[in-house]
Formats: sequence, C-alpha cells, structure tokens
Amino acid sequence: MTAIDKTAIRNAATVIVIRDRMTAPRVLMGQRGAKAVFMPNKFVFPGGAVDAGDAHIPLANGLPPQCAARIGDDVTPDLAHAIPVAAIRELWEETGLILGTKGDWAIDAPEDWQTFAATGHVPHAQALQFVFRALTPPGRPRRFDARFFLLDADAIASDLDDFDAASDELSHLQWVDLKDARSFDMPFITEVVLAEVEARARDLSPPESVPYFRNSDEESAFLRLRGIPVPAPDVD
Repeated sequence: MTAIDKTAIRNAATVIVIRDRMTAPRVLMGQRGAKAVFMPNKFVFPGGAVDAGDAHIPLANGLPPQCAARIGDDVTPDLAHAIPVAAIRELWEETGLILGTKGDWAIDAPEDWQTFAATGHVPHAQALQFVFRALTPPGRPRRFDARFFLLDADAIASDLDDFDAASDELSHLQWVDLKDARSFDMPFITEVVLAEVEARARDLSPPESVPYFRNSDEESAFLRLRGIPVPAPDVD
C-alpha cells in the first residue's frame, strides 16, 4: 500500500443534512474522536476525503446543473463526479443514512460500497446543493480542499433517527437545533459554514455562486468560485 502524503492537499466532501428547515431547522452533527489526528474532539458534519474509486461509482442522478457547473469550475470531469460520490459514501459510512434511489447497480459494488448496495439503493446526487468550499490553512496536520453540500433530510431514503449502520468515526450523532449549533465545540470553518447555512435554511434553490474560503501559502481570502471577492461571513 502506498503511504498517504500527509502534506498533500486532499479533495474532500462534507454533507450538512438539514431537517424541518421551514419550521425548526436542525442539522446532523457528530463528535470526532479524541485520538483523531485532524480536529480531535470537535463536533463536525459528516464528511471525509475523496477516494480514487469514487470516480468510477455510477450515480442514478447527478448534481443539479447549477451545482455541477460550480463543482466543475476548476477540476477534471472525473473529480467533479467523484466529489458528490464521496459525499454520499461518507454520509453512509459515518451516519448510516442512505442518499439513494431503489435500483440495481450497473457494476459490481466495490468493497467500500457493498453495504450500501446491499440496502438495494443506487446513490444519487440530485438533492445535494453545493454551498461552500474551504481549503485548510497551511501548517495543519492534514489539509483538505473541502466542498460542502446542503441536503434536505426529506431526500434521505432511510430512517432519519436510525444510526445503527454508522461506523464509529463520529460519536454522539444527533440533530442539533440550528440556532444552538454554534454552542458546540467545533472548528472555526464549521462555524463559518453554519453562518452560510443559516442564511440559506429556508431557500430551497441552489445558490447562484459559492463562497470559497481559500487558505493558500500566500494569503487567506474569501472568494466566489469565479474570483469575485465577497465579505467574510459574520460568525460572532
């Protein structure tokens, strides 16, 4: 097995599942382990790194056209496909929730998708809204170029309160009132994304442009994907 370059920037996908968004919105969060190298003990949304195999997983439906255009703004077609696939896989692995539609797979499901396929579902990305992108600052033990997707819980095909199929990567999985979420111990970037989610909680349409918190070796900046500067969100 090839060792992972700990200094490399890895592509990643995160899912913010929102429930009861028109009445009393709640988001799904869990706590990372105390021994985790990246963000130990912090409350986060489900998500993780894109795997090489994600580019080859068939989707019943892809992202909404507007979101697909934003994702594909500066990446290859294979990576543009792999990112939402990784979001669905990580959601399944870390919470046991299914974002998929009933159907048969067009290929033999690889090992890390076999339990998902065994539920009788094919992954679909049509309900994912691309709402944020963030690059981990230099100097951290891991660096990720993370894309954040907002997902209405009504699109989930399984019981929203059943986390029995989840791995042990996140503990204390729970639905958190959006208005109370920032009282949890969470990374700064999660607070920033929550501010964006609060602003969009009752908006069902995909955003016309996506904030990009870019922390490069040269500078930190809030941009739109097409390079238009925007004010930094207020997270106080």
